[in-house]
Amino acid sequence: MRCPFCAHDDTQVKDSRPTEDNASIRRRRQCSSCGARFTTFERVQLREVVVVKSGINGEDGRREPFERSKLEQSVALACRKRAIEQERLDQLISGIQRQVETSGEAEVPSSRIGELVMEGLRQIDSVAYIRFASVYRDFSEARDFEEFASTVQQAAKE
Repeated sequence: MRCPFCAHDDTQVKDSRPTEDNASIRRRRQCSSCGARFTTFERVQLREVVVVKSGINGEDGRREPFERSKLEQSVALACRKRAIEQERLDQLISGIQRQVETSGEAEVPSSRIGELVMEGLRQIDSVAYIRFASVYRDFSEARDFEEFASTVQQAAKE
């Protein structure tokens, strides 16, 4: 593993332990050149999955590899300044990644991933759910927020 500080190729694993959800291994490493310590995570990748991107008018056909980090960034943005434990978000992201990788499909539409995120956020935090939906569904007016928020409130009462 290359050192992120000095780019030296020789680093040693000092400590390994499973993460709390047992979905990955956390490794503490030390660079033999500069002595810096850093953390890496090792996860099982079941298959290479390609995401078929969609535009405003449906599928535009662009394809790119599935990246967990993009999923983490979009969920983190929706949950910013919300009192949600990082462990819950990690479980949500790991669950979505597992569903995508075990779907049996080599290509997954970005709309399917968006729906999985919305379903997960709906169960965790209604504000994060509305934030994500506003970007995912491309809200353009305050009325769009009002209509969506009213459906969220009605669903919560049921």
